[in-house]
Amino acid sequence: MSKSIKLTASIVLYKENISEVISTIQCFLELPITKKLFLIDNTKSSNYFGKLETKDIKYIANQKNIGFGAGHNKIINEIKYLSDYHLILNPDVTFEQEDIIDLINQIEKDKDVIMIAPKVVFPDGKHQYSCRRYPSIKELFFRRFNFLKKSYKKTVEIGEYKDVDISKPFYPEYITGCFHLYNTDAFIKMNGFDERYFLYMEDVDICRKIDSLNKKKLYYPKGEITHVLKQGSSKKTKLLFYHVSSAIKYFLKWGF
Repeated sequence: MSKSIKLTASIVLYKENISEVISTIQCFLELPITKKLFLIDNTKSSNYFGKLETKDIKYIANQKNIGFGAGHNKIINEIKYLSDYHLILNPDVTFEQEDIIDLINQIEKDKDVIMIAPKVVFPDGKHQYSCRRYPSIKELFFRRFNFLKKSYKKTVEIGEYKDVDISKPFYPEYITGCFHLYNTDAFIKMNGFDERYFLYMEDVDICRKIDSLNKKKLYYPKGEITHVLKQGSSKKTKLLFYHVSSAIKYFLKWGF
């Protein structure tokens, strides 16, 4: 990796666990390269995270919840001249600096790869199936309700690439959005995330955008991150509504 490589990252915040966010920030700040982190706060009463602003951290208070994709898109114009690679980062993710450096090395090897993501594990070390095939309506429905998920296990497992050796790098259809490392120019060319999705499905949508550019997404399991994964839409009715709404928008845009 060239020593001149510059990295930006963005984290969208909304009523977050403070200790989790600080752990994520600390992981980023330990990276031994030129870097800038944007904290985009969608919480109405924004105060705490603004105190973390330094030369390597910029805090943006929206004072309202504008959504996940729109939050990340707030800084598109700023990163254009700041970085070679841009990291979309969840506020509940931790990682080792060498894994991030390795991901940057890998994405630099192939100009057709404009997004790369590592293996994802739960805090207890169990694997998260972050690589997915593009969903059908049926699969999304089965996945959302545990009693159906068990009955239609085969459909869900195929959607999670459980029929593929995911211990090796490959090019999945889409990768869940807790950690996406993009070529900055490509991210800007795609105009970031489609802001019609308030929450959920924006990660699937942007992977479709990558396909439309005839570019690739690389899953690279030699790198590893830890992700808490709250699965809010399976627990809260309001979040389930957002998920269903986003799914409708997705299928109307890309077809059923």
